[in-house]
Amino acid sequence: MIEKAATLNANDFDTDQEVRWCPSCGDYAILAVLKQVLADLGLPRERFAFVSGIGCASRLPYYLNTFGFHTLAGRAPTIATGLKLACPDLSVWVITGDGDGLGHGLNHLVHAMRRNVDLKILLFNNEVHGLSKGQFSPTSRLGTRTRSSPQGSIEQPMRPLELALSAGATFVARTIDVDGEHLAQTLRRAADHRGTAFVEIYQNCKVFNDGVFDYATDKTTKADNVLYLEHGRPLMFGKDRTRGLVLRELDPLVIELDGRAETAGLPHHDERAARPTMAHLLAGLTGPEFPECFGVFRVVERPVFELDRAAAPADDGIEQLFADDDMWSVE
Repeated sequence: MIEKAATLNANDFDTDQEVRWCPSCGDYAILAVLKQVLADLGLPRERFAFVSGIGCASRLPYYLNTFGFHTLAGRAPTIATGLKLACPDLSVWVITGDGDGLGHGLNHLVHAMRRNVDLKILLFNNEVHGLSKGQFSPTSRLGTRTRSSPQGSIEQPMRPLELALSAGATFVARTIDVDGEHLAQTLRRAADHRGTAFVEIYQNCKVFNDGVFDYATDKTTKADNVLYLEHGRPLMFGKDRTRGLVLRELDPLVIELDGRAETAGLPHHDERAARPTMAHLLAGLTGPEFPECFGVFRVVERPVFELDRAAAPADDGIEQLFADDDMWSVE
């Protein structure tokens, strides 16, 4: 049982380290919101552990007054899994980016999610390699011009949420750095979830990919480009919620509602659906034809890896393995 701490505030999670990201980097906003969320959870600081790999996002454990590991490229989920097995009372968070998590460490990320280890995985997605100075990443959009793709990227971008859903993550969500209220709400829900919670956070890279998410942040365009998912509510968006998303023979279609929200046959979002079919469809939507979805796509319960391991019968140990008389002969 994790004991509650004395009342903490966000400043209690400050460290003596100078925060070193580029001016106006979206990571500053994420760090500020995360500190407040941790304080609100009411746990002692020593009950948190943050594990990261390589990249701009992976600096974050230095800036939180908790336990932390800055590990190898892409290996954070592996280290975090071992830590959770050894110390199940810890609240273990993985901080990664689109390059670190989906490039160097894709295999480790997938297996952590399919096992349903009780980890909170935050993937900062700025669609570029920032720390190594601006190469295209696994999530860069077609045509993205970078130092390693001067004529525009020709590779199909990965969609992190579709990957998480396919791998079996039991909590899957998307939010964005500049929407502090939505970011905080999403992180709180992830923190409360038992099992792998995967949160993709759109994060602006001011230096190498500035403005890539303007369509989702500009007040003049945001309403028509973003659909906020709410459990049990119809799939509506647009200024004054005048547009809706329907299915026609399993294909998504945007319709104008004209005040007919209740009679237009709009599907309602079900984040607890037994199968992730609709969540997959929503995770794959992109503009300009469709709105991009923000919020919790799926949250379900499934046996948690470290609890299953603890309940499994004990083996005879390494000594018995060496003492066993089973032998193989190779001719």
